[in-house]
Amino acid sequence: MTGTREDGKNNYPKASNHLVNGALLTYIGGMFLMIAFCSPYWVKSFDDTFSQFKHMGLWEYCFDQFRYPYYQFDHLFDGCHHIFSREYYVIREWLLPPWLMTVQAFVTIAFLLTFFAQVIMAFQLVRYPLHFILQREYILSFISYILVASTAVLMFLSIAIFGASHVRRDWLMYPNFNYLSWSYGMACLSFFFHVFAAFCMHKEFMFSFERRRESKNLIMQMQPNPQHRLGWQMQ
Repeated sequence: MTGTREDGKNNYPKASNHLVNGALLTYIGGMFLMIAFCSPYWVKSFDDTFSQFKHMGLWEYCFDQFRYPYYQFDHLFDGCHHIFSREYYVIREWLLPPWLMTVQAFVTIAFLLTFFAQVIMAFQLVRYPLHFILQREYILSFISYILVASTAVLMFLSIAIFGASHVRRDWLMYPNFNYLSWSYGMACLSFFFHVFAAFCMHKEFMFSFERRRESKNLIMQMQPNPQHRLGWQMQ
């Protein structure tokens, strides 16, 4: 009896390979996105140029005895500081042009979307709560697909805008002394992983939707037909 009960308990559809692959790709892409989000190496200056600008990320700038020419007081900006720190208050408008704030917003939203997608996929993989997952897995797969695909779109816009704008001369001075560094590369890798994950989750959504339709048709076939029974009784 115990063995039969255990067999019946485990007799439910497991997570498909599309879901497993999509979740794995999303997790790896999320790790790359987190590194790009936190690390201050989106742009770096060449070492042999001895530039006063050293490197920057979405939330941090690093200078070496930098003097901003349009600041009326003789103040040297030195070291690494958060973009919203008091040290950069007087030059924050120059450090944060509108296009960079757009990139910050896109990457932040993408980070939140991929996090929520990973949470949903984790519940789908462990099948908890089981009854809810089995009834609405196609809906959860569709939501995960939308979240991952939106993350990929936002990351594409972020790397495209940043890649095209980091050489603007109204931003960092002497842009020919700088180059895109490894944090930007992490953002690019995150984009590609989320594209592949979105492809897997789309296939998972189609697979789960088809499985739900087949199971629904099977249930309808197993139910007795009242009209058929009524006609049999009248005969």
